[in-house]
Amino acid sequence: MEKTCTIDALPLSLTVEDIAKVLGLSKKNAYELCHSKGFPCVRAGRRMIIPKLAFIKWMESPN
Repeated sequence: MEKTCTIDALPLSLTVEDIAKVLGLSKKNAYELCHSKGFPCVRAGRRMIIPKLAFIKWMESPN
């Protein structure tokens, strides 16, 4: 993912690597976040996909 300046520039679905970059986390911490309760992560086989709109909603109220 390239450096983004706006929410609109994010792709429709995000990867763990995208989440790490957006939040300024290490890849390991991003994976831990994706496994945490309440985080909007969808499993597709071995892939972890984070829908953009669900991620934005989680960012507004992460509890």
